[in-house]
Amino acid sequence: MTNHAPRVVALYRHPVKGFTPESRESLVVRADGRVEGDRVLAFRLGDAPAEAPQQAAGADWWPKVNMLALVNTPALARLDLQYDEAARRISIQLDGALLVEDALDEGGRVRLAAAVADFARSQEEHPDLERPGRLPLQLIGDGVTARYQDNFTGNVTLHGRGSLAALAGALGDETLDERRFRSNIVLDGLDAWDEFGWVDRAVRIGEVTFDVLRPAVRCLATHASPSEGVRDREVMTTLVNAFGHERPSFAVHMFPRNGGEVRLGDGVEILG
Repeated sequence: MTNHAPRVVALYRHPVKGFTPESRESLVVRADGRVEGDRVLAFRLGDAPAEAPQQAAGADWWPKVNMLALVNTPALARLDLQYDEAARRISIQLDGALLVEDALDEGGRVRLAAAVADFARSQEEHPDLERPGRLPLQLIGDGVTARYQDNFTGNVTLHGRGSLAALAGALGDETLDERRFRSNIVLDGLDAWDEFGWVDRAVRIGEVTFDVLRPAVRCLATHASPSEGVRDREVMTTLVNAFGHERPSFAVHMFPRNGGEVRLGDGVEILG
C-alpha cells in the first residue's frame, strides 16, 4: 500500500506523433482537451484520404492507421527526434549519428519525410510501404496546433506508477519504461489501478480540473521498447491475463473542464 498523497512525478508531450517524447517540468492543458505542443506534427501515409475524416476544433485529424507510427513501425523508437519549436526545425538522429535535419518549409518537409521513409522501408516491420501509393510520406501539421492525438476530441492521458510497477512485475521486467505508454501525466502515491477507480469522477491537478472518462485501451505500440525499437513485451495479453482486464487497459483518458498548467510536484484532489 502507498503511504503518501498522489502527486505528479513526470510530464510528457510528443511533438511528432509516434516519435521521441519530451520530458517537461510543466504542461499547458488547453480547454479543447489537448496539451500544447503535443502531437503537432505527423508523418501521413501517401494513400491516406485526401480530406481529413474528422474535423476537431477546426483542425484536420487522421487516425493512426493513416500514419507512420509505433503501432505499425516499432523501429521508430530508435530514432531520436528533436523539434525546435521556435526555429521550426526537426533534427533526427539514429544511433547517435545525424539522419536528417531540416526546416518545416515545403522543401524541408519533403526531405524529412523522404529520410524517414527510407529508414522505415529498411526495417523488418512497417505498414507495407512497397504497396503502390503508400509513399511518399507527407509531414503534416503546422508545428503549433495539437491535433494528432489518438482520439479526435483530444484527451489527456494519465497513469500511476503503482500500475506500472504491477505490470512490470507481471512481465518480469522491473525496469519497464513508462514511455512506452505515452502518457502525458504520471503520478506517484497510488496503488495499482487506483486511477481506474476515478472513471466518471472529477480530479483537480494543478490548475486544471479533469473529468476522468475511461481506461485507455492499448494497442501493439505498447509492445515496442521505447529505446530499442523492437517488440519485446507482451503487454496487451498480460494486462488481460494477469489482471483480469476485460480489454487491455493502461492509464486513463481525461478531458479538462478548463485550461491551465500542470507542474511537477502538483498534488491531486478527487472532487467526486
